[in-house]
Amino acid sequence: MVRMIKYKTRLTENKRVELEKEVSKNCPGLEDAIKSPDDAATIGKEFLRIHEESEEYMHMICLNTKNKVIGVFEISHGNVNSSIVGTREVFQKALLANAVSLIFLHNHPSGDCTPSRQDIDVTKKLVEAGQLMGIEVLDHLVIGDKYCSLKEKGYLNENIEEGMCYDLQMIGNSYIKESALPEINIDRE
Repeated sequence: MVRMIKYKTRLTENKRVELEKEVSKNCPGLEDAIKSPDDAATIGKEFLRIHEESEEYMHMICLNTKNKVIGVFEISHGNVNSSIVGTREVFQKALLANAVSLIFLHNHPSGDCTPSRQDIDVTKKLVEAGQLMGIEVLDHLVIGDKYCSLKEKGYLNENIEEGMCYDLQMIGNSYIKESALPEINIDRE
């Protein structure tokens, strides 16, 4: 079980941005670290209940170096078929949370988890900005009746085979990074 905390940003009296805890809740279906798209989808389903929303919402999961969740943010609330995402505001929140990597989630109220052209373009923009900032974008999930991992579809890395929409109960690919594996030093003489 993991304790999930959803934050929002607010301005102080002297117009500085700070984090404020919005919701804190135990999530019994999760392990300590996010290892797969299925783990991220569980956060969307169990904690955020994003699949039940009648309008588009986009959330960001902030992770530390061990892929442990350090915070969740709502970054956009749109209408029934669109949502506006500001890259500057996204990474402001990520920096305030001291995130090393990010996973984005957003819903399609229609229930169809197929990513739109705009979903793909926004994802690529966020990946590029993350590369400049040194904050890795691990994935972007589109959640409807099922979920779709844009990483598995190849939109975050062109070398990944095209994926498909997965049932919310299936286990997806791993988010474990090579750098998370133990280093092996080989002496060459």
